[in-house]
Amino acid sequence: MELFRSSDVCTWKQCLSSHQPIIESLSKPNLVSLDAFYRTHLPRTLHERDPEPFITRSELTQLMQWKLARGKWRPRLLGFVSALDETHVESASKKAFASLPDLAKAVTELTALKGVGPATASAVLAAYAPEVAPFMSDEAMMAALGNTKDYTLKNYLAFAEKLQSKAKELSIKDESFTPSDIEMALWSSVVGATSLASASPDTSKASQSRSTKRKRKL
Repeated sequence: MELFRSSDVCTWKQCLSSHQPIIESLSKPNLVSLDAFYRTHLPRTLHERDPEPFITRSELTQLMQWKLARGKWRPRLLGFVSALDETHVESASKKAFASLPDLAKAVTELTALKGVGPATASAVLAAYAPEVAPFMSDEAMMAALGNTKDYTLKNYLAFAEKLQSKAKELSIKDESFTPSDIEMALWSSVVGATSLASASPDTSKASQSRSTKRKRKL
């Protein structure tokens, strides 16, 4: 992907700034409110629980809804998470957050919960520590690692290392990027381009239709 190879800070900032408009443009139920929960409410709530932060089952369920709304809807995963024991969720997340910056250990603690794989675990960690843990989205992973959707711990660690490196590369002078910023920019770039591409045929058809009508009038 061209963006991931780019070192142009302005290009990355433009992709970051396009995130909210893209979220709002997607016709996915509750995505705007879920994204606000994930980007703003959840991080603030987790840090209010310092020095022993944890996530609740209700918050984990909302996070799963956010994750599935951005990607492929898998109601079975949502069912697994919704049925988790509250104490187990809080205990596993406490251990995970306490393990940071050791991503391998943190992800392992969270994936002990039924329905929570490395991608969901990465979303939990990114909400609390965006400067360390990026979310393992389809779009960002394919940009960083190539044509792969192998959601394993090994792949996540390789993915996180690449996004950490890119964030460090772009954080020059007064600019500051986190690995989570890199993921969000990559997602926005891919989804934004896909949205434009899907809209183009309709635009082209409309243009052709108008052209045909004009010819008929001549």
